[in-house]
Amino acid sequence: MRSDTLMTSFSETSAFLAQIPASSKVYSELRTQIVSLRLPPGTRLARQELAETFGVSQSPVREAIQRLEQIGLVVSYRQSRTEVTLIDRTQLRQEHFLRSGVECEIVNHLAGQAGKLDFGKISAILKMQRALVDELDQVDMFRQLDDAFHRELFAAAEQVELHAFVVDRSSQMARLRTLDLPSTGKIRSVIDGHEQILGAIHAGDRMAATDCMRRHLSGSIGRMPETLEKYPQYFR
Repeated sequence: MRSDTLMTSFSETSAFLAQIPASSKVYSELRTQIVSLRLPPGTRLARQELAETFGVSQSPVREAIQRLEQIGLVVSYRQSRTEVTLIDRTQLRQEHFLRSGVECEIVNHLAGQAGKLDFGKISAILKMQRALVDELDQVDMFRQLDDAFHRELFAAAEQVELHAFVVDRSSQMARLRTLDLPSTGKIRSVIDGHEQILGAIHAGDRMAATDCMRRHLSGSIGRMPETLEKYPQYFR
């Protein structure tokens, strides 16, 4: 019976993935590669090669690249040449302003209605993050858990679509975070921030929840001068 259930779940997942447009799959994978810096600033992207890699025609690749251009991750030139952009410092500050405003409002709302947040689920995410605190080779997994933590906050506030919008519009910040994250001290500070946010929400303290989120989101921006000095080739 358990095997049948797993097979049914797998079939349903496969069917769902099959419904996702090819351009969305290409976009999602390319965005992941870019914000993780596996495709660093300055990398050239050839549409024909991408089409072959993803096993699709050039049309989905073209659509994916257009979406990436809209959020400032790539720029296209004549003769189908596309490059991953440098991290734009002006756009970084704009994205921080957007994300801080939205997420501070999310936790303010949740602190007033703490019962809406699944503390068991989000605490499990936090527990997995703690397990990775000294595993610097697992930074990608830690980053995924960080995303999952914030997504749970949006979901509890019934703002899942807004979360997707904010993630897309915070892509420069995501790249900055990738440069900033790989250190035990930074990872611990992220976990501390999450614990403080949850504590304030659980206590129903709206002001504290808002302040904790604002501090939490300002860490990478506050350390940007050091990051710029270390990786000047990635910024403009």
